[in-house]
Amino acid sequence: MVIMKTTATHIDPAIQHIREILETVPDPEVPVLSVIDLGIVRNIETEGRCVEITVTPTYSGCPAIDMMKMHIRMALLQAGFQDIVINQTLSPAWTTDWISESGKQKLKAFGIAPPLPAQSVCTPDHFQREEAIQCPLCNSYRTRVVSQFGSTACKALYQCNDCGEPFDYFKCH
Repeated sequence: MVIMKTTATHIDPAIQHIREILETVPDPEVPVLSVIDLGIVRNIETEGRCVEITVTPTYSGCPAIDMMKMHIRMALLQAGFQDIVINQTLSPAWTTDWISESGKQKLKAFGIAPPLPAQSVCTPDHFQREEAIQCPLCNSYRTRVVSQFGSTACKALYQCNDCGEPFDYFKCH
């Protein structure tokens, strides 16, 4: 059994192969991100052609997690894995800190403001104050919140005061 562990100099080739497969599995809500970019894949274990994946949804009521698990299973089946177990865990809770740097760049290129670095404590009060969210289109910080909820519950809707364009912001959580 191989567990997804990385040393400073070595990544197990079987785990790396599975990670490469999972990098092709898109988030159904933000298709420019893979499940690896999003950081929901918490553990990978293999034994021969058997694989066990553990995922953490972006929040406990995430409507996309079942579709993501189905797409993970389909990608692994297409790659020849026959015995696939996909576990779901809620602890530790997913955080936007788990989005890869590449994923944050992909969000911005797609027109979604990536999350700011997470605060040490995320409270309801945190979402009441105005944050300086950079427009992903023109890079201005002169933006304003339009709604605490954007196209999905994990995003807020903002508008840029300079270019006038609305955009989603991937909220800290």
